[in-house]
Amino acid sequence: MISSIPDETPLALHEYGRKLFAQSCHCVLAAAAPEQFPPTTLPEVAFIGRSNVGKSSLINGLTGRKNLARASVTPGRTQQVVFFDLGQRLMIVDLPGYGHAEAPRAERDQWNNLVQNYLKTRTQLKCVCLLIDTRHRVMDNDITMMKFLDRNAVSYQIILTKADQVHSLEHATKCRQTEAILQKHPAARSGVFLTSASKSVGLAQVRHFIAGFALAEKA
Repeated sequence: MISSIPDETPLALHEYGRKLFAQSCHCVLAAAAPEQFPPTTLPEVAFIGRSNVGKSSLINGLTGRKNLARASVTPGRTQQVVFFDLGQRLMIVDLPGYGHAEAPRAERDQWNNLVQNYLKTRTQLKCVCLLIDTRHRVMDNDITMMKFLDRNAVSYQIILTKADQVHSLEHATKCRQTEAILQKHPAARSGVFLTSASKSVGLAQVRHFIAGFALAEKA
């Protein structure tokens, strides 16, 4: 089982998603302050999650590039909002991770303010992919982020990562447990995607999901 979301994607979207993620993808810039956010009109899909959730690996896996998104040597130390242009059709946005206490408090506050500014004000943002480590339960700071997105009416999709590190017999249970939590969060999209970047599990479904935002904008 690779997702609790039935794969009812039209064949045309399957093909569009495949072609979209075969396009060139490059870093536009890494913004350390809101005034540095690029003045683009492309639709944006942002990725966020706890430090060490596998965000960089998932972005690299989706785009088929080993080093597009680079994990910080020290978890929790990525300080910028990084914008990647996918085929001039869509922006993939890598947001700093949360939930790691190693950074000084002042730095963490600065990152939080940067991320919150992006999430609250970025009109190009179509959806946030909120990553949860399949090996662990949904943490308190995950719930805090979900509530923030709820309050600001920012649509988000839960993606479970590192599924290869959990026995396949537990996959359905992990999906059901996460889905039960989503019932209390109005901005959450229904269902969850179960993925493994290292094993390429669930990546095609996530590509099709993201491609839908680029196709809608194109139409």
